[in-house]
Amino acid sequence: MSLVKYIFNPGINKENTQLLDENGWFDGNLVRFRKGLPEKIGGWEKTNTNSFLGKCRSLFPWIALDGTAYLGLGTTSKLYILEGTTFNDVTPIRSTTSAGDVTFSASNGSSEITVTDTAHGAVKGDFVTFSGASSLGGNVIASVLNQEYEIDSIVNANSYKITAKDTSGSTVTANASDSGNGGSSVVGAYQINVGLDFFVDSTGWGANPWGDGTWGQSATLSDTNQLRLWSQDNFGEDLVANVRNGGIYLWDETNGVSTRAVNITSLSGANLAPTRGLQVITSEIDRHVIVLGADAINDAGTARTGSVDPMLIAFSDQENIAEWEPKITNTAGSLRLSAGSTIVGGIKSRQEILVWTDTSLYSMQFIGAPFTFGINLINQNVGLIGPKAAVTAPDGVYWMARDGFYTYNGAVRRLACSVLSYVLDDFNKSQGFKTFAFTNREFNEVGWFYCSKSSQEIDRYVVYNYLEKNWTIGQLERHAWVDDGVFKKPRATGTTSSTNFLFTHETGEDDDGSPMDNVFLESGDLDLQDGERFSFLRRIIPDVRFLGDSANGGQVNFVIKQRNFPGDSLTTSSTSVINSTTQQAHVRSRARQVVFRIESDDDADVGNRTRFKWRLGATRLDLTPDGRR
Repeated sequence: MSLVKYIFNPGINKENTQLLDENGWFDGNLVRFRKGLPEKIGGWEKTNTNSFLGKCRSLFPWIALDGTAYLGLGTTSKLYILEGTTFNDVTPIRSTTSAGDVTFSASNGSSEITVTDTAHGAVKGDFVTFSGASSLGGNVIASVLNQEYEIDSIVNANSYKITAKDTSGSTVTANASDSGNGGSSVVGAYQINVGLDFFVDSTGWGANPWGDGTWGQSATLSDTNQLRLWSQDNFGEDLVANVRNGGIYLWDETNGVSTRAVNITSLSGANLAPTRGLQVITSEIDRHVIVLGADAINDAGTARTGSVDPMLIAFSDQENIAEWEPKITNTAGSLRLSAGSTIVGGIKSRQEILVWTDTSLYSMQFIGAPFTFGINLINQNVGLIGPKAAVTAPDGVYWMARDGFYTYNGAVRRLACSVLSYVLDDFNKSQGFKTFAFTNREFNEVGWFYCSKSSQEIDRYVVYNYLEKNWTIGQLERHAWVDDGVFKKPRATGTTSSTNFLFTHETGEDDDGSPMDNVFLESGDLDLQDGERFSFLRRIIPDVRFLGDSANGGQVNFVIKQRNFPGDSLTTSSTSVINSTTQQAHVRSRARQVVFRIESDDDADVGNRTRFKWRLGATRLDLTPDGRR
């Protein structure tokens, strides 16, 4: 039998069995399809060498009036604004004590300091900055105390513990002379409470962070005992940000990155501003600030209740983030949704804002006086898996629900997905709120990062090419993503060796300078005459294009696997190293079914695995019948 040219169907299909997927790809990792052909995805590198505290699950880029590019990062611990290469801490201050309210106590031979502050309101992991303290008399001098600290543990409502450090961050141990309390001028400035790295779907024992509160203490659902999710948007050149189930904050660009964001309730002229919300978003056309899941105004019309109304949408007066009281002379007001039990998330789209509850999708549009906004129920039974699981792409809005993937462009349509069972069957629904959607417009892709069933943290992704209508899957830990636009390449946050960094994607060919491991693509089963006869594979004519700095030295493996029956395990019969000069590879494989795999992973046979990417064309296999058994 002569050589047979194999150009497999683009995309990965795991809905079929591997035998039924004979002319397609059944599995893969870190590959994409472009113009029908598979290739290794682009690489990534740290945007800068600086790290930041906490996992960042929210990125928002914008440009100030003077052309300065900013990137807001909302983490479990902090709110940062990246300007240039510096992560500037603009985390809001929750409270500042009066002088003398804070005292310190140190023990000889210990680096642990007990801080006393009546009704401090802190939780484990919170950050507090002390000023005005005097030396305790020994090693714990004033410069040791007068700096920012992360709280190690909570003793009770009136005290907590920190670890003494010098200004370089090195631990300081108290000696016998450290007997003072810091003096009567100590002031503590507490940043807003930190949140959790994981989602808790209940209250009660175990809902608080470990070490927060006393043994057996229960908890009510709040911003401190939940997965920390920030929402961000720009209000002109300023940044407005919200901690889910918590406060709404404004960072004023005019004051610079050395100043912190402030609660909108503290703004000059603030009137009935929401004190809590689930998400903040701004209206592009009419410049209203909108809070999804805001706390309501009380019956007397004099204050906000302080408790999130999960189906209430509140909006400010036009161009005025401080004014929220509905008056005949302004456009402030509110709307309440009816289908569902809570607002999950919202996103800006063309001339409308889409809002999802746990069961339904609404369209919110500016209609002008006297109602300001109108709300329309688009569809029911199309909820959102998590607050950040929707994204706007050039051809519409895409989102993930608990039962699959959807798109909206004037009408709701469910996406046919060739990897749906694979994703849903291995999906950690308890951590569904971590799921986030992203776009990669350069390659016509939308995708979702999510937690697999065995993981509490994001470790998988699924991608849909909306022009070519195919799906790919892979393994990668990313916590947030923003596409190119303000910045020339996509940016994403992730963790390396327990340290959190910002990465630039689609740059180079490697994993931050190291080989990109476990890159592969594996076909369905190939056979002759429906497996009636054994097939003998003796030769491969490769068609691989190598790209990148090391294109001439790039190498991949062509692996042939085999089995005789669909229920048999695959065994590897041959591995051939392919480079840019390889003309053919001689192999020996005899079986009813063979599987073709291309890989550039951490196998020692591959050789040079950095600074190159590959693109697969039309592979030719010399397959001949080899009789029956």
